[in-house]
Amino acid sequence: MRKGLDTARAVVDTSLKNILLDKRSSIIKKWRDVIVDTYPSETQRFIRKEKDLFANPVGNIISKDVETLYDELIKDGDDDKITLCLENIIRIRSIQDFKPSQAIGFVLQLKKLVREMLESKTPINGLSGELQAFENRIDDIALLAFDIYSQCRQKIYEIRVNEVKNQLGGLLKRANLTFEIPEQEPEL
Repeated sequence: MRKGLDTARAVVDTSLKNILLDKRSSIIKKWRDVIVDTYPSETQRFIRKEKDLFANPVGNIISKDVETLYDELIKDGDDDKITLCLENIIRIRSIQDFKPSQAIGFVLQLKKLVREMLESKTPINGLSGELQAFENRIDDIALLAFDIYSQCRQKIYEIRVNEVKNQLGGLLKRANLTFEIPEQEPEL
């Protein structure tokens, strides 16, 4: 009996994967659009039009890393590749004027895009278990994205604090208001 369940599970597992691979280019395009749509309209036009890697590094990173991220999600792939793709995208979004939910929300939007695609093309009934597992994986990646975002914002904060310290120290030196504090020997 157990073998029959494993065989049925394998058929279901491959069917969602095959559908997602079949609709790969359409889903990736929509996912890119979801990310680009979070930018102001002038920036959106630039990101969509400019194809030069050096003139449009943001658009290039979004295009390249969303594609790799999708592929790794579909094949339940390498966590290091997934982390790297998220870091590349989120580093950019962490220094831009986004709320945390806007900066990482694109990850969760993939669930909506996949469901919309499945509802319009395929009955979801036979795919519910595999779809739930896929959505759970997306949720895990969203949590990872939030961790990455938090680390990036922490680093930005540290850089700003160090810059203020350096500026203040420079001002105090120029005003000749600094002095050395002699090290005290511990009393015995």
